[in-house]
Amino acid sequence: MTPKTSQLLDKMRQGDKRALARLMTYVDNRHEELLEIMSAVSNSAGKAYRIGVTGPPGAGKSTLVDKIIANYRAQGKTVGVVAIDPSSPFSGGAVLGDRIRMQDHNADEGVFIRSLGSRGAHGGLSRATRDIVGLLDAFGYDVVIIETVGVGQTELDIMAVASTTLVVLVPESGDTIQTMKAGLMEIADVFVVNKADREGADKIFHELKSLTHMFAGREWEVPVLKAVAVKKEGIADIVTTIEAHHAHLKNAPKSSHERETFLKHQCLDIILSELGPRLEAVYLKDSDAQSFCRFLIDEEKNPYQVAAEVLGKVTLS
Repeated sequence: MTPKTSQLLDKMRQGDKRALARLMTYVDNRHEELLEIMSAVSNSAGKAYRIGVTGPPGAGKSTLVDKIIANYRAQGKTVGVVAIDPSSPFSGGAVLGDRIRMQDHNADEGVFIRSLGSRGAHGGLSRATRDIVGLLDAFGYDVVIIETVGVGQTELDIMAVASTTLVVLVPESGDTIQTMKAGLMEIADVFVVNKADREGADKIFHELKSLTHMFAGREWEVPVLKAVAVKKEGIADIVTTIEAHHAHLKNAPKSSHERETFLKHQCLDIILSELGPRLEAVYLKDSDAQSFCRFLIDEEKNPYQVAAEVLGKVTLS
């Protein structure tokens, strides 16, 4: 590790937010020392409580997160936030800038908010998300909130990062429920019907209640809560429920087999996220890659044939 990176890590451990932000940029840009950086901070992580917030666009997730932050700050807890925005198709950077909607906390030393572009990642999570969360955890934040782009079948990725996941819906989300019944239940630890002062709120509330009853018998019965985030209504109940789920997880820890499986998947995810860019860097510049491209352009071979040949040249030693 270079002296510059070591110095940044030392400053971060001493509570320097600028160093933290710089390391986040390293992570987001997949710096060549990424694995060394994350290895150095991993032993300091694991203390923050990680909360995922997901739901369809327009559900008011950012406003809800803003109010949840305020509740935790009133308790004296520090909060880190990772807001995953849709990426610009041109720059790859974040488009929406959730920090604008959480600007009340900009001057609060106990809050750190970072927006990330999803960069087209499945499940609305960029490859850097897990590592950014790890940095916030290692820095010492009590709570880390991850707000994702939307909700879909691939949103299951949030489960690998968050301990408690809130699925935020609104009265207009009926179609989402109908098309994703099983998927929603896999994702959600808590359902929140936001904008509950709108027409149709009671209907979706009871639909969600019926959905949770279909999956009765689980150790944790998924609660359904109402909120009007812009009016700060229902926020205290949401935080109380998050803490109840936290207590539930403490009392029902993962078995050794579950922990082993989780760690294996985490390691595999890290390996795969590193292999992609490395293979791309090697084969797109390789002379063979140019001939492969020529085959494609001349339509002598299809992309699957070329992919099979490229994979055939890959050896893991």
